[in-house]
Amino acid sequence: MTARVAVVGAGWAGLSAAVRLTAAGLQPTVFEMAPRGGGRARSLGDGDEGLDNGQHILIGAYSRTLALMREVGADPGTLLERRPLALTRPDGSGLALPPGPPALAFVRAVLAARGWTWRDKASLLRTAAGWAAGGFRCPPGATVATLCRGLAPRVRTELIDPLCVAALNTPAHEASGEVMLRVLRDALFGGAGAADLLLPRHPLSGLLPDPAAAWLRARGAELRCARRVSSLSAAAGGWVIDGETFDAVVLAASATEAARLTAALAPAWSAEARSLRYEPIVTVYLDAPGGTLPCVMTTLRDGPDAPAQFAFDHGRLGGRSGRSAWVVSGARPWIDRGLEACAAAVLEQARPMLPAATVCRTVADKRATFRCTPGLRRPPAAIAPRLWAAGDYVAGPYPATLEGAVRAGENAAAGVLHELDAPDGRHPAA
Repeated sequence: MTARVAVVGAGWAGLSAAVRLTAAGLQPTVFEMAPRGGGRARSLGDGDEGLDNGQHILIGAYSRTLALMREVGADPGTLLERRPLALTRPDGSGLALPPGPPALAFVRAVLAARGWTWRDKASLLRTAAGWAAGGFRCPPGATVATLCRGLAPRVRTELIDPLCVAALNTPAHEASGEVMLRVLRDALFGGAGAADLLLPRHPLSGLLPDPAAAWLRARGAELRCARRVSSLSAAAGGWVIDGETFDAVVLAASATEAARLTAALAPAWSAEARSLRYEPIVTVYLDAPGGTLPCVMTTLRDGPDAPAQFAFDHGRLGGRSGRSAWVVSGARPWIDRGLEACAAAVLEQARPMLPAATVCRTVADKRATFRCTPGLRRPPAAIAPRLWAAGDYVAGPYPATLEGAVRAGENAAAGVLHELDAPDGRHPAA
C-alpha cells in the first residue's frame, strides 16, 4: 500500500516538498490555508492587474529553484529576465558587473565603478580579497558591519548597506556576517551567471505556484486550498491531521503556524520556532503614465524621509507601462508610522524621477523574513519520527529567500522518503 503523506502549506517550500514526494511515486495531500498557493511570493489575484504581494527577485545561484521551475514546466528563460548584477543609482554611480566569470567580473566592476575614488575601490578589493582568503568564513558572532570595518564609508553606504538589506532584510549593524558571506560566496564563486539578477517578467504565481499546482494535480496529488489545519497529533506509526491519518507529514506552514501545531507534541521545537523575530517589508506600487526609471532595478539612497532602497520598473519588464515597485526593507520604523505615511514618503522620494506618479497600492508583509542576526538558532528540519519542517526559517546556510525555501522543502521530502524506506523507521535525530 502506498504511504499517505501530508504537506501542510503550499508556499514555495511546501510545493517543493510535494513535487519531490510526487516524483518519488507518492500522491501527497497538500493543505493550504489561503485560497491559492505561493505563500509570501504569490500574485494578489487574477483581476488585480498583475500585482504581487511584494517584489521578489532571484539570482543565478538559485540552482534548485530554477531546476524546480523547469521540472514543473515553468521556463525561467521566458518568465525571468536575466541581467548582470547592477547596483546603480539614478545618476549612474555604483557597481555594475560585466558579463563573465563572477569573481573576475567583480574586480572589473569595482575598477570601473563611477563616483568612487581609487581609495574607495582599493578598500573594497582589499576587503573582498580578505573574505576570499578566509574561505568566506567568519566568527559566528560577527555582524556585517564588523566585516566591513576596513571599507571606505562611501562603499559601505552605497554598496554593502543596500546589498545587506536586500539579501538579509536586516540592517548591517545587526545582520549575520556568516550568512552574508555565504551569499557572497555562492554569487561570486558559484560559476558563470551565479551573480546575475533574475527579475520576474510575469506575476509571481506564474513562476512556480500555479505551474507546480497543475503539475501535482496531473499526477494524482490532492491540493486542498482555503483549508487551515486545526490540529496535529501523533498516532501509531504516523500522524493525525484534523482526524485524518497520514504515515508522514511535512510541516511547510509559516513558523508561527508550525509552532502552534507542534506546541503539545514537540514543545522544545515549537518554542524555538516561536522565538524567531521578524522584519517587515513594504512594497509601494506607483503608476506614472509614460514614466520610466533610469534602470530596470534602481538602487536608491534611503534615509529618514526616503524609505525605499530599490525601485523596479515593471514597464521595462513587460508589465504595465509606467508602473514601478518601490521596496522598503527593514521597514519596522515605517510600519510604526503607518502605511499611508510610508506611501506618501515613497511618492516624494520618487518625484525627481517620476513627477506625475501616483500611488497604486501599498502592500505590507509585517512578518516578511526572520531577523538574520549573528548566532541565531533556527529550528531543525527534523521534528519527530516522520514529521519534518520545511520553510526558509529552518536551520540552514541561507537567509529567508526563495532558494532557502525550495531547498528546505527538498530536504524535508528526502527525510520523509528515507524514513518511509528505512526498515526500522528510525528517525535521523533518534
